[in-house]
Amino acid sequence: MALVELRGVTKRFRKGDETITPLDQVDLDIVAGEFVSLMGPSGTGKSTLLNLVSGIDRPDSGTITVAGTEVTKLSRSKLADWRAANLGYIFQTHNLIPVLTAYENVELPTLLLKLTASERRQRVELALEAVGLSDRADHYPRQLSGGQEQRVGIARAIVAHPQVVVADEPTGSLDAETSEQVQTLLQRLNKELNITLLMVTHDSDVAAIATRQLVLDHGKFLERDGTSPTRKAEGGKMIKQFG
Repeated sequence: MALVELRGVTKRFRKGDETITPLDQVDLDIVAGEFVSLMGPSGTGKSTLLNLVSGIDRPDSGTITVAGTEVTKLSRSKLADWRAANLGYIFQTHNLIPVLTAYENVELPTLLLKLTASERRQRVELALEAVGLSDRADHYPRQLSGGQEQRVGIARAIVAHPQVVVADEPTGSLDAETSEQVQTLLQRLNKELNITLLMVTHDSDVAAIATRQLVLDHGKFLERDGTSPTRKAEGGKMIKQFG
């Protein structure tokens, strides 16, 4: 069974008198431990896909299952609890809270989980260590470089040990050198910690770091070789978690 499974998913939007269908009866499987990148022209629904997988938005038809839970059937309140425990989100512009330290920003998702104070502390310390920022735990966002801010955002995305992490243009606001550092970090988290990643990017070089590359074309997903992305799942649940 795939970790992320889309079946017959359609999403439509109204734009004036026009109906736009960025996702049209699409199927997609993502296996635990994969790093999948998604490319396509602006406005074709790449970010829409991330919002659907994370339960922020709902499809007009079809089903989305993540780690055995059919996300499309959850109520809004249950979705919030499910998302806190199972989904990590990496934003393009960090979205850190400026009055909180790096440690406190990373800790935020753990406050929604039933963890003891010592368990929360251990997870935050491990997440900061994983992104190489243990020595910046007490720094505020204004005291960090853009790359360090993004690494704090990545630590925040993985601190709850989510089943899957989605990343929306994670290098889009970074300079070339810092972008390469973040790319290397994402690859390491995937390979060494077996974190499942679904990343949207406009940059073909960034897309190439993933283990599988998809293109969204006229409402359908294609592998970079032009084949369908639905395939047999290999393996099952995430084998290991950091910490």
